[in-house]
This record gives sequence, C-alpha cells and structure tokens, in this order.
Amino acid sequence: MRKNTTLKKSFLYTIVLAVLLVSCKKEIEKVNDTIQGTADSIVDTPAAEQDSVKKEPVVQKESLPPAMQEDGFYNAFIFPKDKKLKDSLFSVFNKKYTEKERYAIFALNRLDSKNKWNADTLVVPAKIDTTLMEYSPFPMQLDVLSPVKKFVVFSYPIQAYGVYSNGSLVKWGPTSMGKKAAQTKRGLTFANWKKKLAISTVSSEWKLPYNFNIFNLDGIGWHQYDLPGYPASHSCLRLLMKDAQWLYSYADTWVLNPGGATTKAKGTAVLVYGDYKWGGRKPWRKLLDDPNANNISVEEMTKMIEPNIEKIIKEQDNRQIVVDSIKAAKAVLEQMPENPKTEAP
Repeated sequence: MRKNTTLKKSFLYTIVLAVLLVSCKKEIEKVNDTIQGTADSIVDTPAAEQDSVKKEPVVQKESLPPAMQEDGFYNAFIFPKDKKLKDSLFSVFNKKYTEKERYAIFALNRLDSKNKWNADTLVVPAKIDTTLMEYSPFPMQLDVLSPVKKFVVFSYPIQAYGVYSNGSLVKWGPTSMGKKAAQTKRGLTFANWKKKLAISTVSSEWKLPYNFNIFNLDGIGWHQYDLPGYPASHSCLRLLMKDAQWLYSYADTWVLNPGGATTKAKGTAVLVYGDYKWGGRKPWRKLLDDPNANNISVEEMTKMIEPNIEKIIKEQDNRQIVVDSIKAAKAVLEQMPENPKTEAP
C-alpha cells in the first residue's frame, strides 16, 4: 500500500515537472522573440533616424514609385475641326461617360469643362478612376518626406500638383501655371495667407476663388481659374474649383507677429520646380505612346527635396511651437473671469 502511494506521488511530481519545463520553454522563446524583434528594429533603423531631434517618433515607410501602367492603358478620343461634327462627337462623348468620368478625363488633359472645346484630342484611360489616383505621375510614397506633416509640389514639366502627408501621396491634380512670358517662380516656398475670394492685382475683373498666396511680395498663389490645357496664367497656379477648395482647407497659413509686419511662423512647405517644353507636344499626349511617360521617379523627387528637408522640418517644428503657445495663452484667457474683482488699496 505504501509502495503504491509512493509510486503515485512520483508520477504526480513527474507530470508537474514536465508542465513547468514546457511553460518555462515557452516563456524563454517569447523573451527571445522580443529581444530579436528589438534587435532587428535597431539594425534596420537608419542612423539619421536614430539621431533625429524630433520629439515624436517617425514611422518610416518604403518609398514607392508611381503605379506602372500596361501598354494600351490610354486611348485617344479625337475631335474633328468642323464645329457641327465636333458638337455631334461631344454628344456621343457625353452619353458614353458619366459626369464624374468626364471630369476625370478633362483633368487628365489639364482642362476644365468650360475649356473642353479647346480639345482636338482627349487622352482617355481604358479604365476610369474618378479619384485620379490610379494615374498619378508622382511617387505614391517618399521616405524623404516621412517626417513632414504637409507638403505640396507643383511640377512645371507636366503641369500637375501633388500633396504629401508624412510621405504618403494623398492627392494630385492638374494645374495651369505661368505662361512663357510670365512664368511662375521656382523653388521652395511656404504657404502664406489665404482668402476665399481675391481680386487680381493685374485686372480687377479677374476673380480668384480660394486664393492661397505662396510668394507674398510677388503676389503669386494658387486659386481656381480657367484650365485651358496649357500654361496660361500670369504667374499664379490655376486649379480646378474642387481642388482649390480642398487645398484651401488642407494647407496651413503663416503666423504673424503682433502688428503683422513680420512672420512668426511659416505655413505649409511648397516646392515649384522644372521647365515646360514650350511649343512641344503636350506631356499628357505622350501617354498614348507610353502610359508611364509622365511618371516622376522616387530618385528624382528625392534629389529635389533632400537639399530642402532640413529647412522644411525646422519651419514645421517652429510652427508647432508657436501654435501650441498661442493655444496655451488662449486657454489661460478663457479661464480668467470676465470682470475680475479688485480690492481698494
């Protein structure tokens, strides 16, 4: 009897010991996995990121080029010169495509609906994406812009703009920049002031909805105005109405010092670059031969942005400090009584 009891106890101890060993092994594996994962993240993190002075951690994403399109991705919708025939063909065009699809097609051809009659040929995608993102000429992701909250780029060569948030492309669209005799100023700048309806200094008859100034002394900004399918402005950056409204809400303005004579903080970073081939074939027409003809590579974009990235981040950080200090001051004022009582001396 005593022997059986001893055997049962030995068997029970063996089971308990086995369970403990398995449990310990799992815990060790879990710890090892955690250590390995931490080590991998340190190895994969560039030195520049580890030494970053930014307070908030920045999640790096792999740079991604524009989506590569297959041959035959775009077709041509050709209009005759004869007005009656052109009207008839436009009637066919209107029936074939919905209003949103027509809007996207015109945008790809740097046109608005008002100026569609200027077209003798329209580049039309075989599959229409009304958001335009499927046809973006800009890289979908840029590592160099990962620490930048908001960034807008205008390309003279392809007459298009792109918007990045922390390195991810969130929007792009058509523009009509300065004509050959009044070209838009190039280089890095920052968004300044904005006005829902501005009047042009060139002519009081020109109304500029959703105007956002980017070169204050030159009076240059982006706003809604005619898109005729080529660079036609007097230096400003013309946009479709919906795009002008979107950018008006998206971009940050400058912050001025008391009195408004000097700038306390700059607004959203904006880069205008490149040259247009005047008199040459319109860049978007080249899509008929090569559906990737307008694509801008990650390398090209990075090369343009890298020399400016330090200044962009510096101004971004400064603006955040200024905005936070203003909010803190407002909060203090809101907590103060409207009619504070004072005791007589």
